[in-house]
Amino acid sequence: MTASPADDASRSRHEIPESRWVDLSGPVHYVDYGGQEDGPLLLLVHGLGGSLLNWAAIAPTLAETCRVMAIDLVGFGRTQPLGRSPRIEDNRDLLARFVDAVIGHPVILVGNSMGGLISLLLADERPDLVAGLVLVDPAVPVGPSARPDPLVTLMFGAYAVPAVARVFMARRRSLFSAETQAMAVLRLCCVDTTRVPKHVLHQHLELARERESYPDVDAELVVAGRSLVLVLARRRWLQALMTRISVPVLLLHGAKDRLVPIAAARAVAKSNPTWRFEVAEDVGHVPQLEVPEWTLEQIHDWMGSEGAVAVLAARP
Repeated sequence: MTASPADDASRSRHEIPESRWVDLSGPVHYVDYGGQEDGPLLLLVHGLGGSLLNWAAIAPTLAETCRVMAIDLVGFGRTQPLGRSPRIEDNRDLLARFVDAVIGHPVILVGNSMGGLISLLLADERPDLVAGLVLVDPAVPVGPSARPDPLVTLMFGAYAVPAVARVFMARRRSLFSAETQAMAVLRLCCVDTTRVPKHVLHQHLELARERESYPDVDAELVVAGRSLVLVLARRRWLQALMTRISVPVLLLHGAKDRLVPIAAARAVAKSNPTWRFEVAEDVGHVPQLEVPEWTLEQIHDWMGSEGAVAVLAARP
């Protein structure tokens, strides 16, 4: 029995595009989903411990109306450090170099968690490169009104003391397989992991197995995690930075996010009333994985309204 054209089309939509590499003081891994050549370019930026696979559930559909690329930051996915730093500021600079070298014109940055924070930092540092921002549960300061999850508080507290974090991670790695660890992270990030498309889940587990052979994975995560904690501790500086952002911004957040409480996102939205703010009820830290259709609807609607200026500026 041969596969139908519909089966072939569905299979091709589930496949990650061929890996591409660019030399930015060492190899950087990215994929190009293609899309409309004259459409706005969306550059997808993952979070702490993530990879470009975090966007696999929405990127093919985005590519129906836009040009779409996704990148693995230094220390994550398939971009190994090779002497480079995975710190927040260094990955911000890497992102700037990528836009300059590979794209060559302003983009709409779509960033989740740490990737959202890095996108904000780049929009402030290099406004010439950023036409608009889509922030999906971005890492932002947690104020006194927010109630962080105890497990998350413990985890990020460990990042602040690298020696403790390294011992904890080594112990965890000795006890649990890569797949078990990956599923534990997914359960922390999602309200309901069964919502994540199965093909995307399998891709994440395959990458987790691949990264077992990479050297110093734990050390890189600790460096990046500690860097994230230190940047978020500069609360007033970050608040002032966000008010300086002049491009259109769409802020999406899961109401049951355990890593960045919804109260933190509401505070950011209140301080930046020109930003569009949408909440996904009964959803966690990664709406693009847990409720991809809702995420796509919000992005497309924003691009046709408040984000229209960004769409024009992000075209070649």
